[in-house]
Amino acid sequence: MPQEPDPDRTVERSPETQPRRPPWVSGGVASVGAASFFSDAGHEIATAVLPAFLTSVLRGSAGVLGVIEGLSDALLGIAKLAAGPPADDPARRVRIARGGYLLTAVFTAAIGLASAVWQAGVLRAAAWVSRGARGPARDALLASLAPRGAYGRSFGVERAGDNLGAVVGPLLAALLVAVVGIRHAFFFALVPGLFAALAISVAAARAPRAVAAARQRARLELGGLRRAGVLRPLLPVAAFELGNITTTLLILRATGLLHHGTRSVTAAASLAILLYAAHNLTAAASALAGGGWIDRGGWLRGPRRVLMAGAAAYVLAYGGFALGSHAWPLLLVWFCLAGAGIGLAETAESTMVAHLLPDRLRGSGFGLLGGVQSFGDGRPGLRRRVDGGVGGRGGARADPGAVEWPRGRDREAAGSDRQLLRVLRRPAGSAGRDGHRRSGGRGDR
Repeated sequence: MPQEPDPDRTVERSPETQPRRPPWVSGGVASVGAASFFSDAGHEIATAVLPAFLTSVLRGSAGVLGVIEGLSDALLGIAKLAAGPPADDPARRVRIARGGYLLTAVFTAAIGLASAVWQAGVLRAAAWVSRGARGPARDALLASLAPRGAYGRSFGVERAGDNLGAVVGPLLAALLVAVVGIRHAFFFALVPGLFAALAISVAAARAPRAVAAARQRARLELGGLRRAGVLRPLLPVAAFELGNITTTLLILRATGLLHHGTRSVTAAASLAILLYAAHNLTAAASALAGGGWIDRGGWLRGPRRVLMAGAAAYVLAYGGFALGSHAWPLLLVWFCLAGAGIGLAETAESTMVAHLLPDRLRGSGFGLLGGVQSFGDGRPGLRRRVDGGVGGRGGARADPGAVEWPRGRDREAAGSDRQLLRVLRRPAGSAGRDGHRRSGGRGDR
């Protein structure tokens, strides 16, 4: 006679029959992280070599370099904003991501062919437009590849790859300049760029297949973004970015502080670059740690807490730089704090957008986020004096020792981040109202 099954008895299953949770570090997520690593390594080679190429080879001035970099950064933000709506469509986002990575590599390497300053400027701007356009598509693709409960760790992997590439790129640039020269170093930047295009193609092949739908005109869905509840959380993000200072200016500040006593300008600049490498290593580690912190804290509180921690790290870092210490160990601490701030903040910002929006709006959301980030990065935080006038064919000469760190600007930056901390502590009144909409959005993936 068959026995009744005992409901209190635990039925053991073999490993083959036990349900398995999908790994959050899937091949697709790892491929996106690899694409960020290779691409950043490639264009950081060009970024490290570009100043010497413009001033020594093409006989441009430091002022022209500043104009080229300023225009390129502005176009980067515009490209992110404009490329967001087309990336709402899954098929388009795959093509934009592939093309963006490939064109970034090609235009970056082509700078080595330039025979005039304006040609180098046009190619640099084209590379930065391609780099900006691929961003929303890549992030929307990553969100479609990652499990919802692992968005933080997945975006942490992508940010860590980007920051590690910023460490490897300048080191490769120094080696290439010593071996093949300044001009030919640009050509070798094509190699990691092609690896990046291959990696993003592997990720795209693993993306969920979208159901064929009628093609719609790509436009920024501000109404849909507002109803999804993403505009209000972008306010503290904007406050953080307004208080942010580009790392190039932090390097310049450190160079001025280290050029003290018997240390030469060259030695000071070399030491500042090493400190910047520590900044990027810290950013990579904090992005991974912050991603895990976000996932453990939940989709609502996790990003907010990590963004608060990033803002607090920035307040401490800026305060340290304002002290004016000439000791490199203290400057190392400030650089690491700034690296932790950017690693935590960028991971939290991307994770927040991925959680709040359905797949059909993520391209627009990431494009809007990129525009906000670029606007904040475009505000200078240091005053530089260009001394020496026009000397010979080399043009203006920037003196790192003349760098000043205005106390008023430091108060402004720290004040913006302190305001961010106050905003983040406020309860999100629309959390419950938007909860159903967010849960429903998961089906769009």
